[in-house]
Amino acid sequence: MEKRFTLSWEISARYDGTITRDFLKDHSISKASLTAIKFQGGFIKVNNQDETVRYILKEGDVLEVAFPLEKRSENIKAEKMPLDILYEDEHFLIVNKRAGIATIPSREHQSGTLSNALLYYYVQNDIHATLHFVNRLDKDTSGLLVVAKHRYSHYLFSKAQQSHKIHRFYQAFVHGVPTEEGTVSASIGRADDSIIKREVVENGQHAVTHYKVLERFKDAAIVELSLETGRTHQIRVHMSYIGHPLLGDDLYGGKQGRMNRQALHCCKMEFKHPFTGQYLSFVGELPEDMLKCQRELAQ
Repeated sequence: MEKRFTLSWEISARYDGTITRDFLKDHSISKASLTAIKFQGGFIKVNNQDETVRYILKEGDVLEVAFPLEKRSENIKAEKMPLDILYEDEHFLIVNKRAGIATIPSREHQSGTLSNALLYYYVQNDIHATLHFVNRLDKDTSGLLVVAKHRYSHYLFSKAQQSHKIHRFYQAFVHGVPTEEGTVSASIGRADDSIIKREVVENGQHAVTHYKVLERFKDAAIVELSLETGRTHQIRVHMSYIGHPLLGDDLYGGKQGRMNRQALHCCKMEFKHPFTGQYLSFVGELPEDMLKCQRELAQ
C-alpha cells in the first residue's frame, strides 16, 4: 500500500482550546495544502478519529495530518543514470550534479537530465512523489542541489530560501586576479539580442554577489562566492562585469582551452533541517575537470 506523508503532534497546554485550522497555520501548513488534504485524499485525525479543521484541540490530544499521495511526473521518462547522492532522509535529498547534464528536461534536452535519473531512483525505491527542486544549476555548472521529497518539505525549504536561511557557496576559476574580496551589486536582466544571455542593466532585477580570492595564479584565480539573490547566470554575469569572466565561459567572455565549460561548482550548502532544526552542512568536492585545471594553473 502506498504510504502518505504524515505529521503528528501531541498538543501542549499552549494550544489547549485552539482551533485545528489555526494550529496548522501556526505550523506552516498552507491553505492550499489544507484544500488538497480535504479534497485529494489526505486526512486530519485527532486521537485516531477523523476531524475537520474546525475541531477545537485539547491538551494531550494527538493530531495527525496526512498529505495526499503525490503522482510521479508523467511527462518525464525514468532513465537509469549515475547519481551522486550525498544525503537522504524521508524529507529531502542532497545531490551532487555533474557538469553536462541539465537539471530539468527542456525542448532541447528531453532525456539524460537529472530529473530523468531521479525519477528512475524514485521508482526503484518506491518514493511516491513528484520532483521538487529547491535550487537549480545550469547544465554546465556542477555541484550541490536540494531535492525535496514532498510538497510540505518543498514549501518549508522555499520559505527558508526566501528568508536567506539557506547558504550556498560556489567555487569558480576566473581570468585575471580580482582584489582580495569584494561585493558586486548590479541589477541583471535579459540581453536584448538573446533569449539565453543576461547582462547588467539599470532596470533589471536586484542582484548581489560576494566573493573572496582563495588562490592566485599568474593570470587566473580561484574565488569563493556566495549569493544574496539567485538570478539566472548571476555569478557568470557579475564576474564578467567586473572584468574577471569564468574560465571556459565563452557566453560571457571566458576563454576555453583549460576548461571546456564554465568553471563553476556549487561546493557547499548550509541550513537548518526544516523538521528537526539541526544545522546541516554539506560539501561537494571539486570535480575532476576543475581539479585538473587547478593543477595546470599551478604549474
